Amino acid sequence: MKARILVTLKNGVLDPQGKAIEGALGTLGFDGVGAVRQGKVFDVEIAESDPDKARAALDAMCEKLLANTVIENYAVEIV
Repeated sequence: MKARILVTLKNGVLDPQGKAIEGALGTLGFDGVGAVRQGKVFDVEIAESDPDKARAALDAMCEKLLANTVIENYAVEIV
């Protein structure tokens, strides 16, 4: 089973990398970019056929390693 995990900063957490990208886009002439927030994407293959068990395992991976849940949110999508 394949899954995609999207990790993003929680609202209110400063995002200096996103701010730098926002500035660079303006410098490159891309007008009208209001704000940029950056994040991470993980594509994971897991040897599990039960979607509920796969989601539980993926949630555990996020909680223990892939996301810092103090400052980041994550979303798991089975693809």
